[in-house]
Amino acid sequence: MKKKAVPTSDVIIDPEIRRKARRMIEKPAPPAQCVICGSPCAPTSTEGLCWVCRRLKISAWRDSDTQAASQE
Repeated sequence: MKKKAVPTSDVIIDPEIRRKARRMIEKPAPPAQCVICGSPCAPTSTEGLCWVCRRLKISAWRDSDTQAASQE
């Protein structure tokens, strides 16, 4: 059984959708800025911090936890 030929004159993808997709590929959005220092954000950061500020925050939490345990 032969497959039916798809007419090439029919538009399968809306031209506006194609234009938007092409713009996104050609010019990707710049990474978000860190809320503390203004550097580009880490791609995995959910709080809007660059990797340096994120590490400083984590180490500060760690330090505060150990100080609270030693005071008790």
